Amino acid sequence: MSKINSNKKELSAAQTEELLHTLKVRFEKNIDRHKGIEWAKVEERLVARPEKLWVLDEMEVTGGEPDVVDYDKETGEYIFYDCSAESPKGRRSICYDLEGLESRKEHQPENNAIDMAATMGVELLTEEQYRFLQQLGKFDAKTSSWIVTPPSIRELGGALFGDRRYDHVFIYHNGAQSYYAARAFRGLLKV
Repeated sequence: MSKINSNKKELSAAQTEELLHTLKVRFEKNIDRHKGIEWAKVEERLVARPEKLWVLDEMEVTGGEPDVVDYDKETGEYIFYDCSAESPKGRRSICYDLEGLESRKEHQPENNAIDMAATMGVELLTEEQYRFLQQLGKFDAKTSSWIVTPPSIRELGGALFGDRRYDHVFIYHNGAQSYYAARAFRGLLKV
């Protein structure tokens, strides 16, 4: 069960153990995503940062299947992306941002990608990051994911999303107020 509205952003010992186990199994199963990175070092960093474990759990319970995809040598941070094959189920049918949501006169969705990501403690992927993710596997073959939209496009009412079709990664646009049952967002977390 999601704790997005919870004020206490920490996991119990049992939840922590379960999440670390899930992340380790995924890490070992998808070793091509993080060549040269050792799980023991990732786990050590996670255990020292319980607030980041809470965020990773939010990514997990909303269907993101977070996994390590990179390491920043300058900051010493491990970078997690949502690596679910399709856009996370627990984040679908949402507009791009609050302005887009509020502009809908009828059939407003329950949330929007920007605010939901902020509440969870993640960042939306940029176009560059989304394309990097697509080099690690085939993602969003049946769904799509909102990505960070440049202000010049957003000011005109648009928002960007990406998907993979015909073995090709596409970046498209929609009105920021639009939402679809097969569109969510993918987040990233630096630990």
